[in-house]
Amino acid sequence: MTTCDIPTVPLADGGQIPLVGIGSLLAKGNELATTLGQIIADGYRLVDTAQQYANETAVGEAVKRSGVPRAQVFITSKVAGGEQGKRYTRRSIEDSLRRLDTDYLDALLIHWPNPSRGLYVETWEEMLAAQAEGLVRHVGVSNFLPEHLTHLHEATGVWPVLNQIQLSVALPRTDLRAFHEHHGIVTQAWRPLGGPEKLLDQIVVARLAAKHGVSAGQIVLRWCVQQGIVVIPSSSQRERWRANADLFSFTLDESDMRDLAALDTGDLHVWDARTHEEW
Repeated sequence: MTTCDIPTVPLADGGQIPLVGIGSLLAKGNELATTLGQIIADGYRLVDTAQQYANETAVGEAVKRSGVPRAQVFITSKVAGGEQGKRYTRRSIEDSLRRLDTDYLDALLIHWPNPSRGLYVETWEEMLAAQAEGLVRHVGVSNFLPEHLTHLHEATGVWPVLNQIQLSVALPRTDLRAFHEHHGIVTQAWRPLGGPEKLLDQIVVARLAAKHGVSAGQIVLRWCVQQGIVVIPSSSQRERWRANADLFSFTLDESDMRDLAALDTGDLHVWDARTHEEW
């Protein structure tokens, strides 16, 4: 029985993406297939994976085990750094489809720009060709900065429909989000529950959780979705993933948002995509 009712936000190319999804870094193999299958059965419709995670086969199996029709599940994968470029990208897309056992990806992203290799524009062109063939519904990127996004547009005339970035209450990425909004790019947050900044242990978060009768995690995720930011937290605990999707029965007021703004650490813990590369 479906327990999660998650709204969607529009993509610039006419599609829709759920505001809350599930990250697949919580496990691998049969454990992931079983847990993720239940998560999908419980109502999640956005599943995030990547070639680099080495779990696409388990994600595809999870969709089957869920009993939910493939057309109702939004599957995102990402081109790994070592698969960038004209010689490799098309093959890597076909490999992802084979591992996921599906005819198409709902969204395909470039995982990191890896600027030292100079291949992300070539990769983008290959992704657009795959989209034209129907192998990919929507094309986007992950961890791109304005300079990288601009290079893609200058080369092809096409902006990504979304950019998945490291983002949380403590890392609000205000300037990058403004760039996204100006160019019709949906912002998607990875690690929205925070990392080294230990968001869930902050006094202000605990106070607001008590005020609204929800968990600390729900407060920081609500901060995201209230601003139209798509989130993909990971959890292997059923009550936690249900709570992570239960974000639409309360609203943070202006005072709450001001209090949370005090947690902004700037870019202190952001992985800089000009220098951080993953192959």
